[in-house]
Amino acid sequence: MVSRKIFLAGLSACALALSVAQVSAETLQGALAKAYQNNSTMNYNRAGVRVVDESVPLAKSGMRPKIAATGTARWDTDDVGEIRVGSFGIELSQTIFDGFRTQNSVRGAEARVRAAQAGLLNNELNLLLDAATAYMDVIRTRQIAVLRAQNIQFLQEQLRSSRSRFDVGEGTRTDVAQAEAALQVALAQKAGAEAQARAAEAIYRQVIGENPGSLQMPEPLKKLMPGGLEAAYSIAFAEHPALVARAHEVDAASFGVKVDEGALLPSLSATASVSANTSNQYGRSSDGQTASVGLRLTIPIYQGGQDAALVRQSKESLGQARINVDVTRDQIRAAVASAWANYFASVESVRAQREALSAARLALSGVMEERDVGQRTTLDVLQGQADVINAQINLLNAQRDVVVASYAIASATGRLTAERLGLPVTLHKPQEHYNAVKDKWSGLRTPDGR
Repeated sequence: MVSRKIFLAGLSACALALSVAQVSAETLQGALAKAYQNNSTMNYNRAGVRVVDESVPLAKSGMRPKIAATGTARWDTDDVGEIRVGSFGIELSQTIFDGFRTQNSVRGAEARVRAAQAGLLNNELNLLLDAATAYMDVIRTRQIAVLRAQNIQFLQEQLRSSRSRFDVGEGTRTDVAQAEAALQVALAQKAGAEAQARAAEAIYRQVIGENPGSLQMPEPLKKLMPGGLEAAYSIAFAEHPALVARAHEVDAASFGVKVDEGALLPSLSATASVSANTSNQYGRSSDGQTASVGLRLTIPIYQGGQDAALVRQSKESLGQARINVDVTRDQIRAAVASAWANYFASVESVRAQREALSAARLALSGVMEERDVGQRTTLDVLQGQADVINAQINLLNAQRDVVVASYAIASATGRLTAERLGLPVTLHKPQEHYNAVKDKWSGLRTPDGR
């Protein structure tokens, strides 16, 4: 009877401690905001999009004029004397027609930028899902560690009670040995639970960007839940950024074919140059200036099959990009179906585990009362306690799975974004950097001043 009161008091104290801690606890919304701002992998991906942005002005440079200053100087000597010759000038070249290669290169680069921006949004979905998972894993593993610690207190009391009964002749040495064995197993389980909690906290630090403090148990993400599985498929196929990225990659590959085909067309360029020449030959000086303007027409006839091979290769790349759209669509369909099934299975599991926990607690209370009057053994009590602990852990796992699965549905349908979640952050807008660089003609500094 005394041990049962101690056990119930421990549960009440734990519940009170959790309720007090949650007053100032970190919310899942806050953790997701920190991950959005601080995650190093996400910042790396954003930098990658800025790299792709520069491919547009790089492609546009193909039809822009190129100006270069040139200079030569030569000094010769022989038996007669010295010869000094120098030439300094400016050369201008302008591509007039290049088989539409620059035009298609620009369009392909713009398509790759759009694909990179959509890919960045897909990375955001994955990051926020990873952050929600890490958050829930910390809560689960910490609470399991607390349960393991409470179990040790209960088993220590059982061991003390078994020894007392043995000393007065009401118990057996077997009861004492069973209680001792259960306590040692519980100590090992507690060490394992604490190790799992530390591992979960390390992953949280990696994803969120800081160590977890006190965390508040969140509710499932129901506001972004589709009305049904078919509705979830429709939303995912229409909105998922991974599919959007694949479509833009098809566009980029299509323009790549046109770029390589342009190498088979004639090209025309104009050149102009102005130079000043000076020379001193055997003591006689002379100066002069020259200017030239010209056109250069190139008609490719045969380049060893290189251009034809490049066209065939780019066409195969286009076919591969189109197939990748189907691959991605199948992956999204599987992700939606899996998340949907896991969510509703976890909801049912929570209900069942709550019933199981209530029954296990009632059974443990009855077994302990029967043991006190000699109708049950210590082993029965230990088994009843193990059933309670297992039911509590199973309930924690199910509660964690419900929340994670709800976020997985939002991620699989393409809706788990900082904007839709209403996170308290300044949204990253990759279009701003692109607009700042797409038409730049010169300048070494990046838009942020580097």
